[in-house]
Amino acid sequence: MRIIVNMSAKAHSAPWLPNRDDLERRYAHYLPDLTLLMERLEQRLRECVVVSSVPTLKSRVKSFNSYYRKLLRTLSGANPPKDDLPVISDILGIRIICAFLQDLVEVEQNLHRCFTVLEVERKGADRTFREFGYESTHILLAIPQELTEGLALPKALIFEIQVRTILQDAWAEVEHELVYKSEFSPFDLPLKRKLASINASLSLADIIFQEIRDYQNKLNRELDKRRGSFYQQADILSDLHLAQEASLSSRLSSPDIDTNALPYVPGTIDDMILDAIEAHNAGNLERASMIYTNIIEANPNSTVLSVIYKHRGMAYFAQSLYEQALADFTRSAEYNPEGFRSYYYIAIVLSVMGREEESLENFTKSLHLNRYQPYVYFRRAQSYYHLGLYTEALTDLDKAVSLGYQKEDEAKLRRMIAAKIDMT
Repeated sequence: MRIIVNMSAKAHSAPWLPNRDDLERRYAHYLPDLTLLMERLEQRLRECVVVSSVPTLKSRVKSFNSYYRKLLRTLSGANPPKDDLPVISDILGIRIICAFLQDLVEVEQNLHRCFTVLEVERKGADRTFREFGYESTHILLAIPQELTEGLALPKALIFEIQVRTILQDAWAEVEHELVYKSEFSPFDLPLKRKLASINASLSLADIIFQEIRDYQNKLNRELDKRRGSFYQQADILSDLHLAQEASLSSRLSSPDIDTNALPYVPGTIDDMILDAIEAHNAGNLERASMIYTNIIEANPNSTVLSVIYKHRGMAYFAQSLYEQALADFTRSAEYNPEGFRSYYYIAIVLSVMGREEESLENFTKSLHLNRYQPYVYFRRAQSYYHLGLYTEALTDLDKAVSLGYQKEDEAKLRRMIAAKIDMT
């Protein structure tokens, strides 16, 4: 830690020895405003720091005893002004604890965007693999002037932020108790090895957690693409101005299909799923269906089977293979009766096939499991319209709009219902 003092004193002057009682009075004088400033800084950070997982903030204004001990350790011989409080860099300290390594990078970027960064120190970055110790990023920042309005504060005050993962923070807390608070510091070699092993395990766990999160993010992006494509195709087939037998085959690309054996090691279902979804999104529907079938034949657990049947059903639907799609969505619902999306997909296929009464039943099942689905209310309104149940259709449109559904097709359907009511 640095001490921030007035360096105008001569280099050869005698070391300054602080009067503890005098310093404690000054510290107590500033403490209420320091506490209020900390609240303002925390609020600014909560507005500024936006990462994929919600971070935890821990803050504290240093106690006087802790401040005084550190001040004595960091004295440089310079004489600070006697009418003010000598400032060390972490009187105001905030710790930002994140779930993943990537979050640390994002937090630091956010801090550079929202504050003036004075110094960045990466603790533990210079250690070899043989050494143990906590890792943490320490960032010194200037305090925005607007946050100090109306407050009496020491001159040259700054604040420190420590950024860590959950595991880095856990290690730091335990290490602090074992090493820095212990009167017995010269650990023998076996004990050092044990600590190094624990530290390495936690570091490896952080890396693995990040790899899993990266995989999930990639998979979710592909799922969003595929789900959006499915809804788009369903929109076209359900358009009230198109014939029910409209085909999407002309919209699909027809790449060459590699029918060779797929290069998988048994058990790598996650990789197979991602490969299948990427093939699906690229228009390689036959390849996607083949991979989904391989996963099904591996006979995974019921949860996985429910997901895979749902994915393969979408691939069949995209190829206008409605009977196969309906069978797969039905199997998906059988393996997971609480899966509200499976019933929604069943209803979409039934509607495309002109089986509106059965479609209506499955839309209702989906909404029974999850009533916060504006898209499903809109789709059920379409089925009600086809069945001539115009009042029920308008009720569902109102529910869809109340949940945020705001698309032109909703207004179009509402106009068509009004025209039908006027005709009757």
